[in-house]
Amino acid sequence: MSVTDPQPPAPDAGADAAQEALRDRIAADSLTTRRDYLRIVATVSGGLAVGGVAVASGILHRHGDADGTPQPKRIADRILPGESLAFRYPGDEDRAIAVRMEDGTLAGYSAVCTHLACAVLWRKDRGSEGELYCPCHEGIFDARTGAVTAGPPPRGLPKVILIEQLDGSVWAIGTARSGESLQEGLCRQQGDALRLCQGVSGPGAAAERSERS
Repeated sequence: MSVTDPQPPAPDAGADAAQEALRDRIAADSLTTRRDYLRIVATVSGGLAVGGVAVASGILHRHGDADGTPQPKRIADRILPGESLAFRYPGDEDRAIAVRMEDGTLAGYSAVCTHLACAVLWRKDRGSEGELYCPCHEGIFDARTGAVTAGPPPRGLPKVILIEQLDGSVWAIGTARSGESLQEGLCRQQGDALRLCQGVSGPGAAAERSERS
């Protein structure tokens, strides 16, 4: 009687086909995932690029660009020294911020960064008077003037014109574009209705008068 080694089972053609199909599916899913990822990255990158160009070229809405007379709006019963307040003005889509510095100075600005339209915040603990800060790309603005002090923003923050009533309430009554003084912004919107606006023009008025003379 002869002893023979056990023979391995014959390969199952159906199992091999199933394994091959599984490998093909995994490879296809992996390729699809990579394609989707690249598509998402390209879309986001393109959107950021288009948004940056649009902001820089003035296509997107900028705070304070609209002509006309904004309606006065009560934004707070009181703002104490060292406090800030986020609000909307002149429209519901216009983010704004008011800050009261320790010496009592009250200032209002658009809270939309002039770089890529990210939100601007107030950091009270920076410097002697705090600073207005955009966390997206480290843009920094002077809390007292709105001027750019660091980072990529191309211009200062548009201003919101604030007044304080005798009862302590704070009202927004107008806006000033980047480069305009509060008086110039108010006069652009109010026109000659205010006596203080007689003879007041925009930031380029002095240069135009100089050229004519």
